[in-house]
Parts: sequence; structure tokens; C-alpha cells
Amino acid sequence: MCLYSQERLQTLIAKLAKAAGVPAEDAGIFAESLVDAEMQGITTHGISRLNIYLQRIQMGLIAPDAKLVVDRRTGSILSVDAANGLGQVQARRVLDLLFPLAEENGIAAATIRNSQHFGALSYYCNLAAQRGYILLAMTGGEPAMSPEGGCRPFFGTNPIAASFPTGKGFPVKIDLSTSVVARGNILAAQKANAPIPLGWAVDREGEPTTDAQEALLGSVLTMAGHKGYALALMVEVFSSVLSGAAIGPGIGSMYKDLDRKQDVGHFLCLLNIAAFLDVKEFLRRIDGTIDAIKASRRRSGVEEILVPGERSARNKQRSAAHGIALSPGTLAELQQWCLRLNVSFNGDEALG
Repeated sequence: MCLYSQERLQTLIAKLAKAAGVPAEDAGIFAESLVDAEMQGITTHGISRLNIYLQRIQMGLIAPDAKLVVDRRTGSILSVDAANGLGQVQARRVLDLLFPLAEENGIAAATIRNSQHFGALSYYCNLAAQRGYILLAMTGGEPAMSPEGGCRPFFGTNPIAASFPTGKGFPVKIDLSTSVVARGNILAAQKANAPIPLGWAVDREGEPTTDAQEALLGSVLTMAGHKGYALALMVEVFSSVLSGAAIGPGIGSMYKDLDRKQDVGHFLCLLNIAAFLDVKEFLRRIDGTIDAIKASRRRSGVEEILVPGERSARNKQRSAAHGIALSPGTLAELQQWCLRLNVSFNGDEALG
């Protein structure tokens, strides 16, 4: 498996997006978000998704040059229409609107409707942490997960995320789906023609399955049973109900519904740490918390206790130093899109 540099991959993906009609600045944001996920090790939300985004743009299902519309503003609260644009771009634009509001008022929040799948939530949360803020983010998604006791998908995997700045060189990052596993892992197993572990999903009849294809036709299971179901419903209300976006089965499938938009909803809540506590004191306290956790007595065979976000940060450092590995399938899709959009594909210009 070949290794590719961050800069060259971002350049290539931005060129492909621009060739598909995405404005240059937006194409850069889009490329950065996909490569960032790849570098963190969140490959299910990284470059492997480029193919379907470009397909949907070419089919007229995503507006590549969409402009945000702020439907209403009350103090530091925004209700935003993404105008069926690229989810990564529109969410980043909304976050940029929230920073000055949180700076002034201590907290700012936004709902986003009429959007798409927008990649890994940790991309936005980590950006906020780099600036000394805390971002709480949620998103709905295409039906993949049934309510507890059901066998038909209603919810997306409905992730929730937050990142916290530290003085350790990496943010504490919580980014988890309310399903027992991200649906992207089942998609990856299907592509690889591999089985999935028992307990991940049920088939169309509600029976446990290890067949990835049957799982995609059936339903992913909620994490921790009824507790995951409750969290999924909470995310659905914040992201879909409150925003005015589509709800549950009304959300279009990224892969299956190639005749209608998705209308995904998101929720972002940005907190200015300085409004609550002196930033230096916050960093001292969170670093002390990390130190205490890592100093905990370890179980037999455990060499190190990690905190959430530490492994992702190490993955990113390793990718920056040694390059990013792409699967043969993802590499083949990149090559096909370069041919289709007449974008140069060679080591000197795009990949190395």
C-alpha cells in the first residue's frame, strides 16, 4: 500500500472538487476535512467518501456553490439553511459565524437544515479546541438504526462529539455514534466482502447477522441498548426536529436515494472557555485530570491508559511524518475521477 503526503492529497481532492463545480475556497475546506479524517484514522469518513460526494454533485443532488442562508437570529442563536450545499463546507461556514458570537456572549449555537452528510464531527470540534473553545456537535443521518425493540431503521447512527483544549499537545476528543458501531465500518466490510462481528446489526427480519450486506439492508444496533436509543433520540431532536430538517426515514440516503436530496440536520453549540474560567486555569485543571487518569492503576497486560483523542492525535502525527495510506479501492476511485474530470494524476503534481 503506497503512502501519500497530506499536502498532495489535499491538493488533488481540492482540484477534483473544483473541477466538479465547487468554488476554490470551498474546495479547500472540503479537501481538508476529508484528509483530516483520514489522518486521524477515521477512514470511514475520509477519502473513501469522495466518490459518492462527487457522484451526487454531478447528478445535481448537491449544490456545489450553495450559499448559506441565516433564516433567523436571536442573540447568539442562529437557524441556518445550508441550501443543499456540501455539508463540510456549510458546517465550517456556520462555525466561523459562531466564533465572534461566542467571543462576545460566551456561548453561541446554531441549527443547520437542508444539508448533507458532513464527515467526521471531530474535524469541527478540534478546530474549535485549537482556538481555545469547546464545541458540542451533533448530526442526524440517513436511516440506519432502529429504536430499541424495532427491526426497521429509523435513526441515523446519530453521533455526538466534543473536543477540549489541553496543554498536552492534543485535544481531549469525544466523537462517537449512538450505534454500537459506525455504519461506515459495515460499509467497509461490505466493500471488502468480509463478515461483521455478531452484535453489530440485525437483518431485515430483526435477526442477528454477521453478513455485512444483510446488515445494511437491516439495521445497526444502538449502543448499550435502551441507553443508546435514548441518546439517538436526543440527537434526532437537536439535529433534525429543532432545525427543521428531515426526520428519521424522511432523510435521504447518501447511497441509495439517487433521486432526491438528503436534507440532513446538524446542531452546533460553541462555548468560550474564558467566559466560564480563566483559560490558563482550565488548561491546568484538564491537564491535571489527564495526568490523574493516566496514573490510574492499570489492568494486567495494559501498558498505557489513553484518554479519548490521544490515539487519533498519534495517528495524525504518524500520517504527517510518514504519509497517508489509501486502500486500492479508494486509490482506483481517485484515478477514475481524475480521468473523468480531466485532472492530472501523477506523483510530481498530486501524489507521492
